[in-house]
Amino acid sequence: MFKFFSDNFDNFKKKISNTASALVGSVVDSISVEEEFSEFVLDDMEDLLISADLGVNYSAELVDNLRNQDKIKPSEVKSYLKNEFEKVLNDAGSTILNFRDGELNIYFISGVNGVGKTTLIGKLAYRFKNSGKKVLIAAGDTFRAAAEEQLDIWSKRAGADIVRRDKADPASVVYEAIQKAKNENYDVLLIDTAGRLQNKYNLMEELSKIKSVIDKNAPDNLRECMLVLDANTGQNGLQQAKVFADAIKLTSVALTKLDGSAKGAVVLAIAKELKLPVKLVGVGEKMEDLKDFDSDEFIQALFE
Repeated sequence: MFKFFSDNFDNFKKKISNTASALVGSVVDSISVEEEFSEFVLDDMEDLLISADLGVNYSAELVDNLRNQDKIKPSEVKSYLKNEFEKVLNDAGSTILNFRDGELNIYFISGVNGVGKTTLIGKLAYRFKNSGKKVLIAAGDTFRAAAEEQLDIWSKRAGADIVRRDKADPASVVYEAIQKAKNENYDVLLIDTAGRLQNKYNLMEELSKIKSVIDKNAPDNLRECMLVLDANTGQNGLQQAKVFADAIKLTSVALTKLDGSAKGAVVLAIAKELKLPVKLVGVGEKMEDLKDFDSDEFIQALFE
């Protein structure tokens, strides 16, 4: 899959500078000046990693690896963290968005309300249209009129077509969209879904039902089951991911509002605990501010 939008490295580094400062800068500045890894130093390091939203379990594991060993010194903590983070991101799988030329490509997009899901779908539609693809959007959040109207606006901005049926059963809307996409030779179908997490059971049942419709009518065309998370939610994002992973087999994550957030370490927490790669990141308000996530670039920006 080719890169749709490029973003120079210095610009990307600037946009995740808050995360870099919280996750790497604070730890390195505090720990690297020490002579040995005493319990006090290790406890301090663990607290700093947790406060950077790396997660309690992963933070504890990183610190435990440094106990009762003498190969790694506090002065080497920067390279230690860099190596560990690289391994976790690589183990989570490819960050390249799945796409096949000459076929219908379906992207099943989920996430709680307010994370920027609709905006991400609009920007993704725009990037596919800009690369010459025929794009259809299925408005699967049928019980929130505002959601459908917002998606309608985004589809017009992107130049994409849309299937929407206010108050209809979401699964029936998705079924109709799949048939239209197949019959009219669309390259891309983006499926929006509801995100009412306060009624978790009903939401998960709805998502499972939509997934069944896709599995029955286009089993070979589903490219991604993607969860959209707001970078600012930090560890709450990890908890959301666990809930959605239980309902549908997630393949990847898109992280919105990464610019300005100090909680981008959730990328690593999700990769570690759920083995899910981040594939897209939102780093601004413009149509072009949807970026392919590059783990090497992310690590470089964190540690330089």
